[in-house]
Formats: sequence, C-alpha cells, structure tokens
Amino acid sequence: MSKVLILEDEESIRSFIVINLKRNGFEVLEAGEGNEALHILQTVPGIDVALLDVMVPGIDGFEVCRRIRETNERMGIIFLTAKVQEQDKVYALSVGADDHVSKPFSPTELIARIRSLLRRVNVHQETAAKVTFDSGPFKLDLISKQFKKNNLAIELTPTEFSLIQFFLEKENTPLSRDVLLDHVWGKEYMGDPKIVDVNIRRLRQKIEDNPSEPEYLQTVWGHGYKWKGQGQ
Repeated sequence: MSKVLILEDEESIRSFIVINLKRNGFEVLEAGEGNEALHILQTVPGIDVALLDVMVPGIDGFEVCRRIRETNERMGIIFLTAKVQEQDKVYALSVGADDHVSKPFSPTELIARIRSLLRRVNVHQETAAKVTFDSGPFKLDLISKQFKKNNLAIELTPTEFSLIQFFLEKENTPLSRDVLLDHVWGKEYMGDPKIVDVNIRRLRQKIEDNPSEPEYLQTVWGHGYKWKGQGQ
C-alpha cells in the first residue's frame, strides 16, 4: 500500500483528499502546517508521495519541499496550487516538485497524477531490456537507481530519473515535448506541458558543466530535445 502525506491547512479540503485517497487504497498521513509535516517526514518511514499546499501556517510548502530534497530525491512531490498562482507553479517545480495540481481539482485527476508519479517512483526493473546505460562520462544503473557523472552520483527526483532514462534509451534522437509528456508523465496527464521545459532546465543545472550552453541535453529547435551521445 503506497503511503501519501498531505500538507493542507484547510480542513475541508484535507478531509476531501483523505477520503478519496483512502477509497483508492492509499495509506494517508495528515498535516495542517509545515513543521507538523516535517515532523511526520522525519519520524514515519516509507512515505512515497507528499502533497504540499503552498500557503500553510509556519514553514510554507516551498520550504518543506526544499528540506525534503536536501535528504530525499526519490520521494514524489506534488504541489496543490490555485489556478491564479502561475508563478507558484513554476517555482514549485524549480525547488524540486515533480508535478502540480490546480485547485479546484477532481478526485479523478488527483488520483491519476499520484498514480502516474508512483510509476516513476517505482521503476520496474524486470521490464527493462537493459539495466545500465553508459554515455560519455555518464552511467545510469536501473538496479541501484543511480545516475553518475565521472563516477560521482547525481541525485535525481523520480521524474528526472525517468527523463534521463528515456533520453539515454533514445540517445541522439530528437524527442518532442509531447513524446516526453506521454512517456514520462503518461497519456492521461492533464497539466501544463511546460512542466517538461522546467524539468529540462533543472536537469541541466545538475548535469551540465555550463547549463546555459548544454553539451549533452541539447535543444533541437522547432522539435524538442535530445541527448547527445558519443560520436555525434
């Protein structure tokens, strides 16, 4: 049973989410303010996904996200944002979130987003044709779920890991934003397609020597992105 933490200070919204998650087989933990959420994260093992509201008492959702990412790149994080908070959505992704859902949202949409994210968190090794990928100074290991550059580990979120895996599987092949959305986020994804671009920027900050002039994760103008392999 997957374990989900909800940080939401409005009790009616939190109760609505809890009821629907439990109906769909999730184990749920609740927090009404940021410090409470951090305490749960520090004391309860095995949390798979955190749902974070932005504006909560005490430490806000952004700071909770930052603190999660300081020690845990593999936990899935989804922000709950108001439709008018476009800047919040972009900022949430920049501090390490995997996705965002705009309020008001339907239970069906939220459950679909969580399940899509869980698929990225839980990479099924037995379905992979290869378990390791090597490209220049980089190595991706699907068994240990590690990504290294020059033998030094680079911490990736579940979404970033899925993106890197897909790029390495399709090395030197231009991939459109729609193809990346369908493969990584799923065909049922109903959010902002710009989530691809934000994750690409975040990946470049982690893997490129000069993110403003990427050597490996390149833009293919008018089409999308590609991973530049050796000999290209």
